[in-house]
Amino acid sequence: MNTVAAALADPVRLGLVGAGRIGSSHATLLARHVPGAKLLAVADSQPGAARALAGRLGCRALTDPAELFADPGIEAVVITAASAAHAELVTAAATAGKAVFCEKPMGLTVDEVDRGISAARAAGVPLQVGFNRRFAPDFAAAHQLIAAGAIGTPQLMRSLTRDPGLANPAAVPPWTIFTQTLIHDFDTLLWLNPGATPVTVHATADALVAPEFKDAGLLDTAVVVIRFDNGAIAVAEASFAAAYGYDVRGEVFGSAGMVTMGETARSALVHYTAAGRHADTIRGDVELFRDAYTAEFVEFTNAAREGRTPAVTGDDARRALLVALACIESVKTATPFLVDKVDAR
Repeated sequence: MNTVAAALADPVRLGLVGAGRIGSSHATLLARHVPGAKLLAVADSQPGAARALAGRLGCRALTDPAELFADPGIEAVVITAASAAHAELVTAAATAGKAVFCEKPMGLTVDEVDRGISAARAAGVPLQVGFNRRFAPDFAAAHQLIAAGAIGTPQLMRSLTRDPGLANPAAVPPWTIFTQTLIHDFDTLLWLNPGATPVTVHATADALVAPEFKDAGLLDTAVVVIRFDNGAIAVAEASFAAAYGYDVRGEVFGSAGMVTMGETARSALVHYTAAGRHADTIRGDVELFRDAYTAEFVEFTNAAREGRTPAVTGDDARRALLVALACIESVKTATPFLVDKVDAR
């Protein structure tokens, strides 16, 4: 029996916590596009949100995640709730013996992430974190080339995330640009520089998109320089005001070559007129990374079924968070900050 046939014959029974924008997208993929998954329930503290999503997908609606964790018929849990709740939900789900997938960030402090990792290890359950770029075909191919030595030793690296806009600046928690946006770039840079350790970060950030919210803690534009112990220098940047669409790209320049990743165009179509050259661009993460999101859930359900460590772990989440927290300290002090000096609390 091949892998797909085996998955269809024995799907992993899942529950999802969090019926917001990304939760709704993930739930739809799990219910309709991941052959190894069977979505049984959606939990959200907002009853209307849970009912609407569950009704659309033909599964149960719950308001208390504890009910989902206590259900012996559910083998695995996908956590897409608000970021501040991630750590507590990861720990509770793992303690209940469920395989856990958690959207990034897994926690907002090192201690929170460590508790989740410890809970999963104690229960002997897989724990995967949603760093979806690892599953995008171009990023995955770049990683394979780098790991095989095809570009020599990484020397200069770049990763960027530019979001199309801020729908509600007042609702964005302080330091989001590091802990929830650039954390993707930090994981990508760590992954694309295998075996290397980040030593220092020097971060600068400002409120250039919505300056009236700066006093409330919103930083919407940032650039980070990371120095690695193998000599590589990486730059990560983020903005919440890409008028042209959702823009995610990467580049690794090495001693023997270079790889680039990322494409904002919706298709290869280019329209030429008297006004110039035009290409339609992708406007959101769900559209850009639909295949990557699907692939990461295929990996998660396979890991849950096989009881093995998934390709992206809690330890990966911890490494990326350390860089994000070092960035916060760098901005506060306006100086470079040693990653290993991040407070573990």
